[in-house]
Amino acid sequence: MKNANQSGGCCTSGANCCSSPEASRKELVVDFLYLDLTVCGRCQDTDSSLDEALQDVSKVLETTGVSVRVNKINVRTEEQAQALQFLSSPTIRVNGQDIQLDVHESECEACGDLCGESVDCRVWTYQGREYSAPPKALIVEALLKHVYGGAQSVASSAPYVMPENLRRFYAASSK
Repeated sequence: MKNANQSGGCCTSGANCCSSPEASRKELVVDFLYLDLTVCGRCQDTDSSLDEALQDVSKVLETTGVSVRVNKINVRTEEQAQALQFLSSPTIRVNGQDIQLDVHESECEACGDLCGESVDCRVWTYQGREYSAPPKALIVEALLKHVYGGAQSVASSAPYVMPENLRRFYAASSK
């Protein structure tokens, strides 16, 4: 797409600036935030769904010049959760935006066993049904919406408050 105030070249910053692959390349940053991958089935299944979804869309993204950077982050401390504004485990964000706007949770025995407290983990809703891990299609749709439009941008004006559920998990884990 050409810039309205260009003259001759495609960019105002210099000749041939749009001929480099980096100038036209779009990047998706996918953050997978979780409490545990060793025993928590929800986190393990979400990790698998994410890997499968990325595999399924990788050729389309590559062909259209979109690069993907995946950050898998084990949120181990309350301080780290604060810094990441972590709301529920597991979480997938694309370009900083949670792919599931509403957070619903149910008891997660595996994470409760880890810390010795009752812990709730995320439940994913897709096409009117609830899942303990996000269906691959939900992740694929979220990725493609961020690339081709349609992703809802939600800016929260409320300050981050760590959910009591996570506060209990980190307090019990540190004992």
